Amino acid sequence: FVELQGTAEGAAFSHAEMNALVALADKGIRELVALQAAALAAPLVR
Repeated sequence: FVELQGTAEGAAFSHAEMNALVALADKGIRELVALQAAALAAPLVR
């Protein structure tokens, strides 16, 4: 389960805007996971 929190000042954001934000977050998370996997796969340099 995922908790989503958002606040709006002046006006609420639309469902389409929320979907765009969730898609952007999903993309960022996937990029971070890929970078972490690459960092962990690299040999340690001492």
